[in-house]
Amino acid sequence: MNVAKYLLSLLLLAGLVGSAHTTFAQSVSFTNDVVPTFTRLGCNVGSCHAKGPGPNGFKLSLFGFEPDDDYRALTRDALGRRLNLLDPDQSLILLKATGSLSHGGGRVTQKDSPYYATLHRWISEGAPRTAATEVAVTRIEVQPASNILERGGSRTLAVKAFFADGTQRDVTHLAQFKADPPDAISVDAVGVAKVGQLPISGSVMGRYQDQMAVARIVVPNGASVTNLPPVRNFIDEWVFKQWKAVGVPPSLLCDDATFLRRVTIDIAGRTPTPEEVEAFAQNKADDRHEKLVERLLASDDYAYYFANKWAAVLRNRRDNSNDDAKGTALFHQWIVKSLHENVPFNQFVRDILTAVGEEGETPQIVWYRELRDSAGLAEDTAQLFLGQRVQCAKCHHHPTERWTQRDYWSLTAFFAGIDVQLPHKPKRDRPKGPRKPTVVFRLEPDLIVDPRTGETMLPAGLGATTVKAAEDGDARVALADWITDTKNPYFARTLANRYWKHFLGRGLVEPEDDLRNTNPPTNPELLDALAKHFVDSKYDLKSLVRVICLSSTYRLSCEPNKQNAQDRQNYARFAIRRLPAEVLHDAINQVTLLKPMTPQSRTVRLPDNQSSSYFLKAFGKPDAASACECDRSGSLNLGQMLHLFNSREILGQIGDVLKEEPPPPTVDGKPVGKPAAKVMAGGRIEKLATDKRPHSERIRDLYLAAFARGPSAEEVVNLEAHIQQRGDDRAAYADILWALLNSSEFLFNH
Repeated sequence: MNVAKYLLSLLLLAGLVGSAHTTFAQSVSFTNDVVPTFTRLGCNVGSCHAKGPGPNGFKLSLFGFEPDDDYRALTRDALGRRLNLLDPDQSLILLKATGSLSHGGGRVTQKDSPYYATLHRWISEGAPRTAATEVAVTRIEVQPASNILERGGSRTLAVKAFFADGTQRDVTHLAQFKADPPDAISVDAVGVAKVGQLPISGSVMGRYQDQMAVARIVVPNGASVTNLPPVRNFIDEWVFKQWKAVGVPPSLLCDDATFLRRVTIDIAGRTPTPEEVEAFAQNKADDRHEKLVERLLASDDYAYYFANKWAAVLRNRRDNSNDDAKGTALFHQWIVKSLHENVPFNQFVRDILTAVGEEGETPQIVWYRELRDSAGLAEDTAQLFLGQRVQCAKCHHHPTERWTQRDYWSLTAFFAGIDVQLPHKPKRDRPKGPRKPTVVFRLEPDLIVDPRTGETMLPAGLGATTVKAAEDGDARVALADWITDTKNPYFARTLANRYWKHFLGRGLVEPEDDLRNTNPPTNPELLDALAKHFVDSKYDLKSLVRVICLSSTYRLSCEPNKQNAQDRQNYARFAIRRLPAEVLHDAINQVTLLKPMTPQSRTVRLPDNQSSSYFLKAFGKPDAASACECDRSGSLNLGQMLHLFNSREILGQIGDVLKEEPPPPTVDGKPVGKPAAKVMAGGRIEKLATDKRPHSERIRDLYLAAFARGPSAEEVVNLEAHIQQRGDDRAAYADILWALLNSSEFLFNH
């Protein structure tokens, strides 16, 4: 291209010279046609031109969420050399897209494709930013919105866009699709969704511009659903309705012994004592399950167990064991007290969000102390209390949600006036004098600025209008008002989903703190009903626990039948899960009679993350460094099994022969490192070996302690035979105890 043509092309881009190519019946829209074309071709994804500064300096916004930035990149950056208005076929974006010039992304389209035609036509029209006919899109739909498919079936989906002027348009050819779960549902570029052989409830997300919507995909099992358990509350009504719709028959109800162990673990964070097992077995009253749940909810164990849960995601932690423990101990006790007194959850959250002062008077400021900056506080607030993971929106429009950078920084602005001091230094270095406030509020807060636009942001909730700060200037009060408002679409649903997962093993939405519109619940009506119950109860946490635990759904056996063995989403059987690290540690101590074993010495009552126990680390106790419950590991891996099989800690606690502590390791004959920690022996084996009762009664005691049930006749016969064969009662009972502690029945809640 000669210099004259190049200068003329620049003038055209600048709008100083009119284009002769304006004879089309309808102009191409940059926002509604060109940008979605780049998205459809994969040009503005994170691995291509939306990555960093962009290949060769050609930077596009992620998925085209910022059209103004994209227009500038195409028409102004690099002196506008990417477009040739006089000879559109020679535009770099077309030459590289078709592979006519070397392109790192390879050929992404062809000259005879509709995508090439759209780009060529836009350039021919003078590459305008806004066409005369351009109207903003307000929403999209993926149609059909609800789909029931047979196993191995398929369905062609379409995306329809709705515009501000009331018009509609099929934009399937410009939309992107994503299936969830991807191992059960697939979707191609033109919207054809295919399912496999598993009964599943999933979705396909469609994206056009910054709008997203989902279509629900259900693959029924097709079995007959009869002989349902009794409907005990609204939970059963919605769950049973779904069983019938998808053809997944439930398992039978579990027996009383199983229910006792299950609900004691889930509410109180411990296994039942032999005395509790015996008493519940003898209780034949019709309301025995209700009274059991009430007793557990009224116990200190409930408050401490759920405090353990909340302390982890509220970052109640110390960096090391030398840090002052007063703050975390007080915050932990504040959480325990709130749960024991059943403080309404909206008040619990408000007290955290609006905290100010010194940790001795306002312990919840430890949460602020750990997060420190306004962005971190906003992110944790959204994830913990709203089920919204907004972290992506800090740098760009959220890729799977409607939240923009503007939304992110508006939420952050609520915390602009917070001044958070660092934690106290280790004890020996702590200066003398009065303790200073850890969190203070400044009347002249820092300004929160959107780094992309430079605009000063005013506080606003997600999807809400801006708010005015209180008279004292503290906008967090308005934030607490908005979050805990009964009309807030996220608050009650997030807590309900979080607690549902705690008791049923899988959230109605997974992950449990990712309740975006493009991640729909497997049973939407049930989640709505749980949220409504929570709001109607005035955010009563114990009421929510009660209604879940007393449902027939919660009381189902974990034993699958032929039709629900593969079910993962309909709660047709109880989902077994390994005991949490702290609960398992306490259960082992309780069975082995490790002394001292008092309520105060239980591991589940540890106030913060600091512990020297290798067991807790190996079995996934979280470090309280994240708002995500995913930091707690519930898996059972080889390292854990080896620790249970042959570690000195477990073998010694059982009572196996450990006469001497092993010497410290040596190098060239010289000891290095610390000697092994002293192993504490439990008293169970000594008690069994010296007991003069028949072996059958001693075996029963052991089973009651370990499994919360008595042994079967066959188990008694087999174990008595082992004792007889061993010829040594102490060694035989050590074998039996070791086997029980390593069994699935002990390690899992079932």
